[in-house]
Amino acid sequence: MILIGQYDSSFVRRVGIALTLYGLPFEHRPWSSFGDAGQIRAYNPLTRVPTLVLDDGEALVDSHMILDYLDGLMPADRAMFPRTEPDRRKALRIAALATGMADKAVALFYELHLHEKPSDVWVGRCRAQIEAALAVLEEERAKSAGPHWFGGRIGHADIAVACALRHLDDAHPGLVSMDAYPALKAHAARLEAMPVFQTISQPFVAPA
Repeated sequence: MILIGQYDSSFVRRVGIALTLYGLPFEHRPWSSFGDAGQIRAYNPLTRVPTLVLDDGEALVDSHMILDYLDGLMPADRAMFPRTEPDRRKALRIAALATGMADKAVALFYELHLHEKPSDVWVGRCRAQIEAALAVLEEERAKSAGPHWFGGRIGHADIAVACALRHLDDAHPGLVSMDAYPALKAHAARLEAMPVFQTISQPFVAPA
């Protein structure tokens, strides 16, 4: 398999971490959706990352779809999204809040840095959505005292939150004080200390 995209994207990074934790071999092509758009378009007409190219040449073009596919390759006791309700719904909800927050962080960056005159309304809306998501995630994480959000082992919800928080801090330094979110701060620190998080990582590279 080939994973296309840079690890400063929380969406690419969570896929790279999952592939590594699953022990699935892959080639990483750190292409930028800006600087390497032509190369990405050959696999993904949306010119988006992550793109996962399977061994038969088929390309999966959305991080959730990719993770769902990878989970399907695993036995139930190794899948990182639960397969039974209500656990599956709860984990999907946390992951969706994290990835939604990451989407807003990306949109905010584009608004602030790629527009000659940013819209105050849009900037305010993005910031409010990020802060609202953080508040809910903090409340939910504080309910679980264990090292992982659900159960005794790492799951996609854990990874999605940690990757989104890293991207938020790298792309918008100083925007949010994580001291206001102690449960999330501890969660992120615990995961970022893991070898796989240190390996599947790169400094933030602003699109140009």
